[in-house]
Amino acid sequence: MAETYAVINQKGGVGKTTTAVNLTACAALSGRKVLLVDADPQGNATSGLGVDRSILEQCLYDLLTDDSVLGPSAEAFNEVVVPTSIQNLSLLPATIDLAGADMALASVMSREAKLRQVLRAGAERYEVVLIDTAPSLGLLTINSLVAAQKVLIPIQCEYYALEGLSQLLEIIHLVQAQINPGLRIAGVILTMYDARTNLAAEVEAEVRANFPGRVFRTVIQRNVRLAEAPSYGMPAVVYDGNCPGSRAYWRLYQEVFGDAETSLGTRSESTHIG
Repeated sequence: MAETYAVINQKGGVGKTTTAVNLTACAALSGRKVLLVDADPQGNATSGLGVDRSILEQCLYDLLTDDSVLGPSAEAFNEVVVPTSIQNLSLLPATIDLAGADMALASVMSREAKLRQVLRAGAERYEVVLIDTAPSLGLLTINSLVAAQKVLIPIQCEYYALEGLSQLLEIIHLVQAQINPGLRIAGVILTMYDARTNLAAEVEAEVRANFPGRVFRTVIQRNVRLAEAPSYGMPAVVYDGNCPGSRAYWRLYQEVFGDAETSLGTRSESTHIG
């Protein structure tokens, strides 16, 4: 089974999709066979990889709502997965249909584990699976936590950065206790860092104090190339591989997929790549 990560924060605009898209691209460019699962009805990861959602006939929704007793078949899984322009990187896409998943699964037995069932149908041929989640703590996000082995939590270096994090951690602990005991937090990612402000440094210090030993050294600074890349249907690491944002995500990739004990550092070890 692939090493599976869920990129989660119920707040919007914290860099979840940017992180998911660029980490998967780094993994694929490094030679790993990778699947990105777009579990957000907005479908930003899908369009961010250059896939036109309007022409897709199927998406993740069709697999989640498959009513087979054993879940979707490998053939059904492979029919929905689409290739991307990046070698080794495949996408399980989202369309607006996915917005109806919560309602469609409301009366389904073991509805919290449907995504795990979907991934068991075909994810074994990948080395890495990253799930880009919606900015909510709804059923799709719970499914992502149940399907994952590890959680990545992006936190923006702005005012109210920690708002709602206690609720997210509570949900993670509930999933650990009741459904997925192997789930663990891989680390917290500081995003949208603006080195020109004192606020960013203060937020970084606060986050590192609240999550000792769980915050990655690499800090993702604000960078115009990170914002531009999705409009071209590319990860930033492909759109402009030498920009500060791309270099930061390569550094983060090395941390995430390295030894956790040596990859996570204190504030004094923080590496600001900007």
